Amino acid sequence: MFKNKSQIPTKMDLNLKNKIVVVSGSAGKEGSIGETIVNRLADEGAIPVLVDRNARGFEYVERLQKRGVNSLFVQTDVTDPVAIENAVKVIGAKYGRIDAIINNVGVNDGAGLDASYDEFMDSLKLNVVSYFLLAKYSLPYLKESKGNILNIGSKVALTGQGGTSGYAAAKGGVLGLTREWAVDLIQYGIRSNAIIIAESYTPAYEDWIKTLPDGETVLNKINKSIPLESRMTKTEEIADTALFVISEKSSHTTGQFVFVDGGYVHLDRALISDVN
Repeated sequence: MFKNKSQIPTKMDLNLKNKIVVVSGSAGKEGSIGETIVNRLADEGAIPVLVDRNARGFEYVERLQKRGVNSLFVQTDVTDPVAIENAVKVIGAKYGRIDAIINNVGVNDGAGLDASYDEFMDSLKLNVVSYFLLAKYSLPYLKESKGNILNIGSKVALTGQGGTSGYAAAKGGVLGLTREWAVDLIQYGIRSNAIIIAESYTPAYEDWIKTLPDGETVLNKINKSIPLESRMTKTEEIADTALFVISEKSSHTTGQFVFVDGGYVHLDRALISDVN
C-alpha cells in the first residue's frame, strides 16, 4: 500500500481529534514523558493543554500552534490549590470542556527517612496532592464529557527503591487514588486508570547517569535487569499507551494499572541477563 516508510501514517487513529486533554508535568525537557505525550496527542489531532510551572511550556505551545494546533499553556505551581483552580478556570473559559486529564507530575526527589517533615510533605504535595487537585477542579467538566483520568505512576510504589520515602508514599497514593476514583466516578461514566513506569531513559534519567563516576557501567547494569530486550522503555512507548488508554478504543477499561516496563516488575528474575 505504501511505497516507502515515509508514507506510512504515524497516527494510530484513536478518534482523539479535537479532544481537550489537560496534561500536568508537561513542560519538562524535550524527550521527557510529558513533552512526548503532548506531541503524540497533537499527532492524533487532539488539543493538548499544558499545565506546568516551567516556562518552557510557552515554547512548546508556540511550536504546536505553528502546526495548527489550538493548544494552550497555563504556567502553574501545581502544588498550590488556588493556582490549580485558576488554571482549570482559564482552560474552561477557552475551550468550554475537558475530555481527559493526564496527571504526569513526578520528581523522585530523594526525600528519605533522613528528610525533614517539610521535605517529606513537599514531596507528597508535588507527587500526589497535585493529582488530587487537578482531578478535583476538572471534575465538573469531566462529568459533562464523560471523560477520563489517567495517572502516571511508578514502580517505586510497588518495589520500593531506598532513600525516597516521600516519592514512594506519593506514588503509592497515586495508585490508591486511581482505584478510588474508578469506583467513585463510575456513576458518571468517568474512567480512571494508571500507567506504571519502571526504567525509562528520559532527559532527567540521563542527567542522573552523568552525575555518576561509573555512569555507563550503572546504565548497562540497569538495562540488563529489564527482561524484554534488555533496554529501557522509550518515552514514545509510554505516550502511545497513554493515548490508547484515554481513547474510546479503551472504553471499558477502568481502575487498571497498566505496566509499560518491559516486564521489569512482574516477570521471572531468571529472564534477566547477567547483571555483573
